[in-house]
Amino acid sequence: MCTLTIAWRVFDEPVVVAANRDELLARPARPPSVVETDPVVVAPRDEQAGGTWVGVTEHDLFVGVTNRWVDADLAGERSRGLLVRDALRQPSAAAARALVEEAVADHEYQGFNLVVADPEDAFLFEWDGELTVTALDPGVHVVVNVGADDTFEIPSHRADIAREQAENARAVRAELQPRDAETAVEWRDRAAAVLGDHDFGVCVHDPEGRYGTRSSSLIVLGDTVDYRWADGPPCETTHEPVDLEGQF
Repeated sequence: MCTLTIAWRVFDEPVVVAANRDELLARPARPPSVVETDPVVVAPRDEQAGGTWVGVTEHDLFVGVTNRWVDADLAGERSRGLLVRDALRQPSAAAARALVEEAVADHEYQGFNLVVADPEDAFLFEWDGELTVTALDPGVHVVVNVGADDTFEIPSHRADIAREQAENARAVRAELQPRDAETAVEWRDRAAAVLGDHDFGVCVHDPEGRYGTRSSSLIVLGDTVDYRWADGPPCETTHEPVDLEGQF
């Protein structure tokens, strides 16, 4: 499970993101740093496959991915994290859209939901063996493994937990609707609290200690880039600023 919330063109800062990454606890990863220089890309790194699940660029481009639970038997011949890295190399969300459309024609990936956004455009890509592209409207959007906002696909092989996740996503989106006179930073901080609140079910802990919420990202793109990172579940880990001095 993963949860990605984005407020796009809601505030003066056009892209505000709060996202949890859920993964095997033993899968090695590095915290956000500069991983590309032309353009400058700041992202964490999955040490197993070499890709990433979230990142930002000097072009004010955001890219983030969640797994997508599907019934289709997909080969997953290429890592979804490498697709995120490819998208982050693009100069705009529109260019990233073209890249993703070409990529799924050339490779088969396991199911994914991919969001790309900059100040001009925002797109949601849903891949289950076929690609669906949605241009996002200004507003708050919540993406989880079974879909986004109020459109969910419940896979038969994990129907109960999928329905629960869909209800959690609805609750998160309802809670994170913008408030009167709210700023981007205020919304980001409120979103961070929701992502760590077990009443919303998106901070995950496995009783067997194999899987769970590994990290959490808070990103504000506007006149400046503000990236905060919790290297652990946000219920018990503080989001610390990522040092971006001189990078953007």
